[in-house]
Amino acid sequence: MTIDRKDLLNSIMDSFDRIGYIRAEDIPAIDLYMDQVTTFMDKALKNTTRYPENDKVLTKTMINNYAKNDLLPPPVKKKYTKEHMLVLIFIYYYKNILSITDIQTLLEPLTGQYFGAKNGLNLEAVYNEVFSLQEEQVESLKKDVYRKYKNAEQSFAQAPDDRKEFLRTFAFICYLSFDVYVKKLLIEKVIDGLRDDGGRKREKSDRKKE
Repeated sequence: MTIDRKDLLNSIMDSFDRIGYIRAEDIPAIDLYMDQVTTFMDKALKNTTRYPENDKVLTKTMINNYAKNDLLPPPVKKKYTKEHMLVLIFIYYYKNILSITDIQTLLEPLTGQYFGAKNGLNLEAVYNEVFSLQEEQVESLKKDVYRKYKNAEQSFAQAPDDRKEFLRTFAFICYLSFDVYVKKLLIEKVIDGLRDDGGRKREKSDRKKE
């Protein structure tokens, strides 16, 4: 469906208002079987998919692959805990912008340190801390997207009238894409730093054993 340009900005802002996340307290406290996990995630995150009627949030194959690639700790007696669900939510958001290797580098220290922690900071506390920043971030993104949209609307002033609509939409997409491109590069650079730091720590640990 083509959105009328007059309504495009309002539609985008409405989309921001629908952005949400799964609150830790909304995740079942009991352990779940695979079918229950996929059903819960599908219901909770359906609105974040491009085609909600057809797209699957997570499948059994995906979850099995995450466990096989050490992104997700293995289930206990075929059941997934609340902490498994928290890790899956992180993976869900990362998988569209990061490689499996990068996600593994990012999550390995997190799950190794906080998954199953009984005392002090645990995985749920980390999750809540990170997502508590969401509301402020969404408001900031709204302003940034509004500014990019308005800049795009001022572009191609000399273009023929029958081409302006497409060219301005193209410019808007380019502004957004460049932003995503730069941020992806920055994220990868930070993750590479984590990987290097982890390598140095392992080397030091190996020397101590010697």
